[in-house]
Amino acid sequence: MKGIADEPQYSVGLLEAGTALCDVINQHIDEQTLSEKNAFFVADLGVVMRQHVRWRTHMPQIRPYYPVRCNSSPAVIEVLAVLGAGFICTNKSELELVQSHGVPSEDIIYSGICKQVSQIKYAAKNGIDLLVCDNEAELRKISRCHPNAKLLLQVSTEASIQGDEMSMAFGCSLKDCRHLLEKAKELGVQVVGVRCHISSACEDDQVYVHAISDARCVFDMGEDIGFDMTILDIGGGFSGSENQLEVINKAVMSMADLYFPPSTGVSIIGEPGSFFVSSAFTLVVNVISKEVVARDRQDQARDDPSPNDEPEFQYHLSEGVYGPFASKLSETLIATPSVYKPPQDAPLFSCSLWGPSGDDLDQVVEHCLLPELNAGDWLLFTHAGAYSTGHPLCTATDSPPPPEYYIISSTDWFEMQDIGVAHEATLKNFSLVPYFLAYCQTAAGRSLPA
Repeated sequence: MKGIADEPQYSVGLLEAGTALCDVINQHIDEQTLSEKNAFFVADLGVVMRQHVRWRTHMPQIRPYYPVRCNSSPAVIEVLAVLGAGFICTNKSELELVQSHGVPSEDIIYSGICKQVSQIKYAAKNGIDLLVCDNEAELRKISRCHPNAKLLLQVSTEASIQGDEMSMAFGCSLKDCRHLLEKAKELGVQVVGVRCHISSACEDDQVYVHAISDARCVFDMGEDIGFDMTILDIGGGFSGSENQLEVINKAVMSMADLYFPPSTGVSIIGEPGSFFVSSAFTLVVNVISKEVVARDRQDQARDDPSPNDEPEFQYHLSEGVYGPFASKLSETLIATPSVYKPPQDAPLFSCSLWGPSGDDLDQVVEHCLLPELNAGDWLLFTHAGAYSTGHPLCTATDSPPPPEYYIISSTDWFEMQDIGVAHEATLKNFSLVPYFLAYCQTAAGRSLPA
Protein backbone atom coordinates (compact mmCIF):
# COMPACT_ATOMS: atom_id res chain seq x y z
CA MET A 1 0.00 0.00 0.00
CA LYS A 2 1.24 3.44 -0.82
CA GLY A 3 2.54 5.19 2.28
CA ILE A 4 3.65 2.10 4.20
CA ALA A 5 7.37 2.29 4.94
CA ASP A 6 9.77 -0.67 4.99
CA GLU A 7 10.88 0.04 8.55
CA PRO A 8 8.16 2.14 10.16
CA GLN A 9 8.61 3.61 13.61
CA TYR A 10 4.93 4.12 14.39
CA SER A 11 1.51 3.10 13.14
CA VAL A 12 -1.14 5.48 11.88
CA GLY A 13 -4.74 4.33 11.80
CA LEU A 14 -6.46 5.22 8.51
CA LEU A 15 -10.07 6.16 9.21
CA GLU A 16 -12.45 5.31 6.41
CA ALA A 17 -15.66 7.23 5.79
CA GLY A 18 -18.07 6.79 8.68
CA THR A 19 -15.36 6.25 11.28
CA ALA A 20 -14.82 9.12 13.72
CA LEU A 21 -12.49 10.11 16.52
CA CYS A 22 -15.02 8.90 19.09
CA ASP A 23 -14.81 5.40 17.61
CA VAL A 24 -11.06 5.35 18.15
CA ILE A 25 -11.46 6.57 21.74
CA ASN A 26 -14.11 3.88 22.33
CA GLN A 27 -11.72 1.25 21.06
CA HIS A 28 -8.85 2.20 23.32
CA ILE A 29 -11.05 2.57 26.38
CA ASP A 30 -12.47 -0.90 25.70
CA GLU A 31 -8.92 -2.27 25.60
CA GLN A 32 -8.15 -1.02 29.10
CA THR A 33 -8.49 -3.64 31.81
CA LEU A 34 -10.08 -2.88 35.16
CA SER A 35 -6.67 -2.73 36.84
CA GLU A 36 -5.02 -0.49 34.24
CA LYS A 37 -7.21 2.30 32.91
CA ASN A 38 -4.20 4.40 31.94
CA ALA A 39 -4.48 7.77 30.21
CA PHE A 40 -3.73 8.07 26.49
CA PHE A 41 -3.68 10.58 23.65
CA VAL A 42 -5.37 10.26 20.27
CA ALA A 43 -3.68 12.50 17.69
CA ASP A 44 -5.33 13.35 14.38
CA LEU A 45 -2.46 14.13 12.00
CA GLY A 46 -4.93 15.40 9.43
CA VAL A 47 -5.57 18.37 11.72
CA VAL A 48 -1.86 19.25 11.64
CA MET A 49 -1.93 19.13 7.85
CA ARG A 50 -5.07 21.28 7.65
CA GLN A 51 -3.62 23.84 10.06
CA HIS A 52 -0.57 24.09 7.81
CA VAL A 53 -2.84 24.72 4.83
CA ARG A 54 -4.63 27.46 6.81
CA TRP A 55 -1.30 29.06 7.66
CA ARG A 56 -0.15 29.05 4.05
CA THR A 57 -3.53 30.47 2.99
CA HIS A 58 -3.66 33.33 5.49
CA MET A 59 0.07 33.97 6.05
CA PRO A 60 1.53 33.18 2.60
CA GLN A 61 4.57 35.45 2.92
CA ILE A 62 5.60 34.19 6.37
CA ARG A 63 7.31 30.80 6.55
CA PRO A 64 6.36 28.76 9.62
CA TYR A 65 9.10 27.56 11.97
CA TYR A 66 7.67 25.09 14.47
CA PRO A 67 8.91 25.28 18.11
CA VAL A 68 9.61 21.65 18.95
CA ARG A 69 9.19 22.14 22.71
CA CYS A 70 5.48 22.74 22.09
CA ASN A 71 4.99 19.08 21.14
CA SER A 72 7.85 16.78 20.20
CA SER A 73 5.77 13.86 18.98
CA PRO A 74 7.79 12.29 16.15
CA ALA A 75 4.81 11.94 13.82
CA VAL A 76 4.07 15.67 14.18
CA ILE A 77 7.70 16.49 13.40
CA GLU A 78 7.64 14.24 10.34
CA VAL A 79 4.40 15.69 8.94
CA LEU A 80 5.56 19.27 9.39
CA ALA A 81 8.98 18.46 7.94
CA VAL A 82 7.54 17.09 4.71
CA LEU A 83 5.15 20.05 4.53
CA GLY A 84 8.20 22.32 4.41
CA ALA A 85 8.20 23.87 7.86
CA GLY A 86 11.38 24.97 9.60
CA PHE A 87 12.04 24.14 13.26
CA ILE A 88 12.98 25.99 16.45
CA CYS A 89 14.95 23.80 18.87
CA THR A 90 15.96 24.64 22.44
CA ASN A 91 18.37 21.77 23.23
CA LYS A 92 20.40 18.92 21.78
CA SER A 93 17.61 16.35 22.10
CA GLU A 94 15.32 18.48 19.96
CA LEU A 95 18.10 19.11 17.44
CA GLU A 96 18.72 15.36 17.14
CA LEU A 97 15.00 14.62 16.81
CA VAL A 98 14.54 17.10 13.97
CA GLN A 99 17.71 15.98 12.21
CA SER A 100 16.59 12.35 12.41
CA HIS A 101 13.69 13.32 10.15
CA GLY A 102 16.00 14.65 7.48
CA VAL A 103 15.45 18.36 8.10
CA PRO A 104 18.30 20.36 6.51
CA SER A 105 20.50 22.21 8.98
CA GLU A 106 19.65 25.53 7.33
CA ASP A 107 15.99 24.99 8.30
CA ILE A 108 16.83 24.68 12.01
CA ILE A 109 17.22 27.50 14.52
CA TYR A 110 18.89 26.74 17.86
CA SER A 111 17.02 29.09 20.17
CA GLY A 112 17.95 28.14 23.73
CA ILE A 113 18.77 31.36 25.56
CA CYS A 114 21.13 29.71 28.09
CA LYS A 115 22.97 27.18 25.94
CA GLN A 116 25.38 24.55 27.20
CA VAL A 117 28.85 24.77 25.69
CA SER A 118 28.66 21.12 24.62
CA GLN A 119 25.39 21.76 22.78
CA ILE A 120 26.76 24.82 21.01
CA LYS A 121 29.65 22.63 19.84
CA TYR A 122 27.15 19.99 18.71
CA ALA A 123 25.35 22.61 16.62
CA ALA A 124 28.65 23.73 15.10
CA LYS A 125 29.67 20.16 14.27
CA ASN A 126 26.33 19.47 12.57
CA GLY A 127 26.22 22.66 10.50
CA ILE A 128 23.40 24.26 12.50
CA ASP A 129 24.49 27.86 12.15
CA LEU A 130 21.37 29.86 13.02
CA LEU A 131 21.44 30.59 16.76
CA VAL A 132 19.48 32.99 18.95
CA CYS A 133 21.31 35.28 21.35
CA ASP A 134 20.20 38.06 23.70
CA ASN A 135 23.13 38.79 26.03
CA GLU A 136 26.89 39.25 26.05
CA ALA A 137 27.67 36.09 28.04
CA GLU A 138 25.98 33.93 25.40
CA LEU A 139 27.63 35.91 22.66
CA ARG A 140 31.09 35.17 24.08
CA LYS A 141 30.29 31.44 24.42
CA ILE A 142 29.10 31.29 20.84
CA SER A 143 32.16 33.14 19.52
CA ARG A 144 34.43 30.55 21.20
CA CYS A 145 32.47 27.39 20.37
CA HIS A 146 30.77 28.23 17.07
CA PRO A 147 32.69 30.96 15.21
CA ASN A 148 30.67 30.33 12.03
CA ALA A 149 27.35 30.95 13.77
CA LYS A 150 24.79 33.31 12.27
CA LEU A 151 22.90 35.02 15.04
CA LEU A 152 19.36 36.23 15.41
CA LEU A 153 19.33 38.92 18.08
CA GLN A 154 16.34 38.28 20.34
CA VAL A 155 14.62 41.55 21.23
CA SER A 156 11.99 41.91 23.93
CA THR A 157 8.94 43.82 22.81
CA GLU A 158 7.80 46.02 25.65
CA ALA A 159 4.26 46.19 24.32
CA SER A 160 3.94 42.39 24.59
CA ILE A 161 4.26 42.33 28.37
CA GLN A 162 2.30 45.39 29.45
CA GLY A 163 -0.60 44.33 31.65
CA ASP A 164 0.54 40.68 31.69
CA GLU A 165 1.93 39.88 35.10
CA MET A 166 2.91 36.36 34.09
CA SER A 167 5.00 37.42 31.07
CA MET A 168 8.76 37.44 31.33
CA ALA A 169 10.76 39.88 29.25
CA PHE A 170 13.02 37.48 27.38
CA GLY A 171 15.36 39.17 24.96
CA CYS A 172 17.50 42.26 25.13
CA SER A 173 15.97 45.71 25.30
CA LEU A 174 16.11 47.97 22.30
CA LYS A 175 18.58 50.28 24.04
CA ASP A 176 21.03 47.37 24.64
CA CYS A 177 21.02 46.13 21.05
CA ARG A 178 23.76 48.44 19.74
CA HIS A 179 26.15 47.29 22.45
CA LEU A 180 25.55 43.63 21.57
CA LEU A 181 25.89 44.31 17.86
CA GLU A 182 29.17 46.13 18.40
CA LYS A 183 30.43 43.33 20.64
CA ALA A 184 29.47 40.73 18.01
CA LYS A 185 31.43 42.71 15.41
CA GLU A 186 34.41 42.86 17.76
CA LEU A 187 34.26 39.08 18.35
CA GLY A 188 33.85 38.30 14.66
CA VAL A 189 30.39 36.73 14.96
CA GLN A 190 27.82 37.35 12.23
CA VAL A 191 24.41 38.79 13.09
CA VAL A 192 21.90 38.10 10.31
CA GLY A 193 18.56 39.12 11.78
CA VAL A 194 16.16 39.74 14.64
CA ARG A 195 13.87 37.49 16.60
CA CYS A 196 10.94 39.16 18.37
CA HIS A 197 9.80 37.73 21.69
CA ILE A 198 6.01 37.81 21.84
CA SER A 199 3.96 36.24 24.63
CA SER A 200 1.98 33.12 23.82
CA ALA A 201 -1.60 33.44 22.52
CA CYS A 202 -1.18 37.12 21.78
CA GLU A 203 -4.54 38.73 20.97
CA ASP A 204 -3.33 42.24 20.14
CA ASP A 205 -2.14 42.77 16.58
CA GLN A 206 -0.50 46.03 17.69
CA VAL A 207 2.10 43.99 19.56
CA TYR A 208 3.34 42.74 16.19
CA VAL A 209 3.29 46.29 14.82
CA HIS A 210 5.53 47.48 17.67
CA ALA A 211 7.78 44.43 17.28
CA ILE A 212 8.37 45.03 13.57
CA SER A 213 9.03 48.70 14.18
CA ASP A 214 11.61 47.79 16.84
CA ALA A 215 13.13 45.22 14.51
CA ARG A 216 13.62 47.87 11.83
CA CYS A 217 15.61 49.94 14.34
CA VAL A 218 17.82 46.93 15.11
CA PHE A 219 18.28 46.20 11.40
CA ASP A 220 19.41 49.79 10.89
CA MET A 221 21.90 49.50 13.75
CA GLY A 222 23.25 46.23 12.42
CA GLU A 223 23.60 47.49 8.88
CA ASP A 224 25.37 50.64 10.14
CA ILE A 225 27.88 48.40 11.92
CA GLY A 226 28.38 46.30 8.79
CA PHE A 227 26.14 43.25 9.18
CA ASP A 228 24.05 41.79 6.35
CA MET A 229 20.63 41.50 8.03
CA THR A 230 18.32 39.14 6.13
CA ILE A 231 15.95 37.36 8.59
CA LEU A 232 13.02 38.75 10.57
CA ASP A 233 11.39 36.31 13.01
CA ILE A 234 8.11 37.79 14.25
CA GLY A 235 7.88 35.17 17.01
CA GLY A 236 4.87 33.21 18.21
CA GLY A 237 1.60 34.03 19.93
CA PHE A 238 -0.69 32.44 17.34
CA SER A 239 -3.96 30.83 18.40
CA GLY A 240 -5.82 28.41 16.20
CA SER A 241 -8.33 30.88 14.78
CA GLU A 242 -8.37 31.98 11.17
CA ASN A 243 -9.65 35.40 12.21
CA GLN A 244 -6.53 35.99 14.32
CA LEU A 245 -4.31 34.96 11.42
CA GLU A 246 -6.07 37.35 9.08
CA VAL A 247 -5.82 40.24 11.54
CA ILE A 248 -2.16 39.58 12.33
CA ASN A 249 -1.21 39.04 8.71
CA LYS A 250 -2.82 42.35 7.74
CA ALA A 251 -0.97 44.19 10.50
CA VAL A 252 2.35 42.42 9.93
CA MET A 253 2.40 42.74 6.17
CA SER A 254 1.41 46.41 6.20
CA MET A 255 4.40 47.09 8.47
CA ALA A 256 6.62 44.69 6.55
CA ASP A 257 5.79 46.42 3.26
CA LEU A 258 6.77 49.69 4.90
CA TYR A 259 9.95 48.61 6.69
CA PHE A 260 10.98 45.38 4.90
CA PRO A 261 9.79 45.60 1.28
CA PRO A 262 10.71 42.73 -1.07
CA SER A 263 13.57 44.82 -2.48
CA THR A 264 15.42 44.43 0.86
CA GLY A 265 15.62 40.65 0.43
CA VAL A 266 14.56 40.06 4.04
CA SER A 267 12.90 36.69 4.77
CA ILE A 268 10.04 36.82 7.29
CA ILE A 269 9.33 33.80 9.48
CA GLY A 270 6.93 33.07 12.35
CA GLU A 271 6.68 30.46 15.10
CA PRO A 272 3.25 28.79 15.20
CA GLY A 273 3.37 26.08 17.85
CA SER A 274 0.03 25.58 19.57
CA PHE A 275 -1.58 26.65 16.32
CA PHE A 276 -0.45 23.41 14.66
CA VAL A 277 -0.95 20.87 17.42
CA SER A 278 -3.39 22.01 20.10
CA SER A 279 -6.61 20.89 18.41
CA ALA A 280 -4.98 17.77 16.92
CA PHE A 281 -4.66 15.95 20.27
CA THR A 282 -7.32 14.63 22.63
CA LEU A 283 -6.25 13.43 26.08
CA VAL A 284 -8.33 10.72 27.75
CA VAL A 285 -7.87 10.32 31.51
CA ASN A 286 -9.44 8.18 34.21
CA VAL A 287 -11.06 9.23 37.47
CA ILE A 288 -9.23 7.37 40.24
CA SER A 289 -10.93 8.74 43.37
CA LYS A 290 -13.83 10.89 44.52
CA GLU A 291 -14.45 13.01 47.58
CA VAL A 292 -17.35 15.10 48.79
CA VAL A 293 -16.12 18.42 50.16
CA ALA A 294 -17.90 21.18 52.05
CA ARG A 295 -19.11 24.06 49.93
CA ASP A 296 -17.09 27.23 50.43
CA ARG A 297 -19.70 29.75 51.59
CA GLN A 298 -17.17 32.49 52.23
CA ASP A 299 -17.10 33.45 48.58
CA GLN A 300 -20.76 33.82 47.81
CA ALA A 301 -20.16 37.23 46.21
CA ARG A 302 -18.73 35.59 43.11
CA ASP A 303 -20.87 33.92 40.49
CA ASP A 304 -21.22 30.41 41.81
CA PRO A 305 -21.13 27.86 38.98
CA SER A 306 -23.28 25.34 40.87
CA PRO A 307 -26.94 25.29 39.87
CA ASN A 308 -27.99 23.78 43.22
CA ASP A 309 -26.97 23.59 46.85
CA GLU A 310 -25.58 20.08 46.72
CA PRO A 311 -22.09 19.34 48.11
CA GLU A 312 -19.11 19.91 45.89
CA PHE A 313 -17.13 16.98 44.49
CA GLN A 314 -13.38 16.70 44.30
CA TYR A 315 -12.07 14.20 41.76
CA HIS A 316 -8.53 12.89 41.42
CA LEU A 317 -7.41 11.89 37.93
CA SER A 318 -4.81 9.45 36.68
CA GLU A 319 -2.73 12.38 35.35
CA GLY A 320 -1.98 15.83 36.70
CA VAL A 321 0.19 18.93 36.43
CA TYR A 322 3.39 16.90 36.77
CA GLY A 323 2.44 15.09 33.58
CA PRO A 324 0.35 16.13 30.57
CA PHE A 325 -1.25 19.07 32.40
CA ALA A 326 2.12 20.71 33.11
CA SER A 327 1.06 23.90 31.32
CA LYS A 328 -1.22 24.60 34.32
CA LEU A 329 1.92 25.40 36.35
CA SER A 330 2.49 28.40 34.07
CA GLU A 331 -1.06 29.64 34.70
CA THR A 332 -2.47 28.23 31.45
CA LEU A 333 -6.18 27.59 31.85
CA ILE A 334 -7.21 23.96 31.39
CA ALA A 335 -10.66 23.82 29.81
CA THR A 336 -13.47 21.79 31.35
CA PRO A 337 -13.43 18.24 29.96
CA SER A 338 -16.35 16.29 28.63
CA VAL A 339 -17.54 13.05 30.20
CA TYR A 340 -17.17 9.84 28.27
CA LYS A 341 -20.69 8.42 27.76
CA PRO A 342 -22.42 10.77 30.21
CA PRO A 343 -25.76 9.70 31.71
CA GLN A 344 -28.81 11.19 30.04
CA ASP A 345 -30.33 14.27 31.74
CA ALA A 346 -28.02 13.91 34.73
CA PRO A 347 -27.85 16.95 37.05
CA LEU A 348 -24.65 18.96 37.09
CA PHE A 349 -22.57 19.51 40.22
CA SER A 350 -19.79 21.88 41.10
CA CYS A 351 -16.46 20.09 41.24
CA SER A 352 -12.69 20.45 41.03
CA LEU A 353 -10.23 18.16 39.25
CA TRP A 354 -6.86 17.14 40.73
CA GLY A 355 -3.91 15.02 39.72
CA PRO A 356 -2.81 11.86 41.55
CA SER A 357 0.11 13.28 43.57
CA GLY A 358 -1.78 14.75 46.52
CA ASP A 359 0.26 17.93 46.08
CA ASP A 360 -1.54 21.23 46.68
CA LEU A 361 -0.20 22.45 43.33
CA ASP A 362 -1.60 19.46 41.48
CA GLN A 363 -4.92 21.08 40.63
CA VAL A 364 -5.95 20.59 37.02
CA VAL A 365 -9.29 22.47 36.95
CA GLU A 366 -10.27 24.72 39.84
CA HIS A 367 -13.98 24.82 39.25
CA CYS A 368 -16.30 23.24 36.68
CA LEU A 369 -19.72 21.67 36.27
CA LEU A 370 -19.97 17.93 35.60
CA PRO A 371 -22.41 15.11 36.27
CA GLU A 372 -21.61 13.10 39.37
CA LEU A 373 -18.70 10.79 38.53
CA ASN A 374 -17.27 7.65 40.07
CA ALA A 375 -13.85 6.07 40.15
CA GLY A 376 -13.25 4.38 36.82
CA ASP A 377 -15.11 6.96 34.73
CA TRP A 378 -13.31 8.64 31.84
CA LEU A 379 -12.88 12.31 30.95
CA LEU A 380 -11.93 13.74 27.55
CA PHE A 381 -9.77 16.86 27.26
CA THR A 382 -9.80 18.30 23.75
CA HIS A 383 -7.23 20.79 22.44
CA ALA A 384 -4.60 18.93 24.46
CA GLY A 385 -1.70 18.98 22.00
CA ALA A 386 0.38 21.88 23.30
CA TYR A 387 2.95 21.41 26.07
CA SER A 388 1.38 18.15 27.22
CA THR A 389 3.38 15.29 25.69
CA GLY A 390 6.78 13.87 26.60
CA HIS A 391 8.24 12.74 29.91
CA PRO A 392 6.51 13.94 33.08
CA LEU A 393 8.15 16.41 35.46
CA CYS A 394 7.66 13.79 38.17
CA THR A 395 5.06 11.16 38.83
CA ALA A 396 3.12 9.75 41.75
CA THR A 397 2.91 6.37 40.04
CA ASP A 398 5.18 4.08 38.06
CA SER A 399 3.23 4.75 34.88
CA PRO A 400 5.11 5.97 31.78
CA PRO A 401 3.87 9.03 29.88
CA PRO A 402 0.50 8.46 28.22
CA PRO A 403 0.90 6.67 24.88
CA GLU A 404 -0.04 8.45 21.67
CA TYR A 405 -2.25 6.80 19.07
CA TYR A 406 -2.04 8.42 15.64
CA ILE A 407 -4.92 8.55 13.18
CA ILE A 408 -5.71 10.26 9.89
CA SER A 409 -8.89 10.21 7.82
CA SER A 410 -8.77 8.80 4.30
CA THR A 411 -9.89 12.23 3.02
CA ASP A 412 -6.93 13.96 4.67
CA TRP A 413 -4.56 11.23 3.51
CA PHE A 414 -5.61 11.62 -0.11
CA GLU A 415 -5.30 15.39 0.20
CA MET A 416 -1.74 14.93 1.43
CA GLN A 417 -1.09 12.73 -1.59
CA ASP A 418 -2.53 15.40 -3.88
CA ILE A 419 -0.03 17.95 -2.60
CA GLY A 420 2.83 15.47 -3.01
CA VAL A 421 3.41 14.70 0.66
CA ALA A 422 2.01 11.29 1.51
CA HIS A 423 4.34 8.86 -0.20
CA GLU A 424 7.12 6.42 0.64
CA ALA A 425 10.02 8.81 0.08
CA THR A 426 8.74 11.39 2.55
CA LEU A 427 6.69 9.78 5.32
CA LYS A 428 9.17 6.94 5.61
CA ASN A 429 8.45 6.25 9.30
CA PHE A 430 4.70 5.83 8.83
CA SER A 431 3.00 2.46 8.80
CA LEU A 432 -0.48 3.21 7.53
CA VAL A 433 -2.95 0.69 8.93
CA PRO A 434 -6.64 0.67 7.93
CA TYR A 435 -8.66 1.30 11.08
CA PHE A 436 -10.59 -1.97 11.00
CA LEU A 437 -7.26 -3.86 10.80
CA ALA A 438 -5.79 -1.80 13.62
CA TYR A 439 -8.82 -2.63 15.72
CA CYS A 440 -8.47 -6.35 15.07
CA GLN A 441 -4.78 -6.27 15.97
CA THR A 442 -5.30 -4.37 19.21
CA ALA A 443 -8.26 -6.51 20.16
CA ALA A 444 -5.98 -9.52 19.79
CA GLY A 445 -3.50 -7.98 22.23
CA ARG A 446 -1.11 -6.39 19.72
CA SER A 447 -1.63 -2.72 20.52
CA LEU A 448 -0.34 0.03 18.27
CA PRO A 449 0.91 2.86 20.48
CA ALA A 450 3.28 5.46 19.03
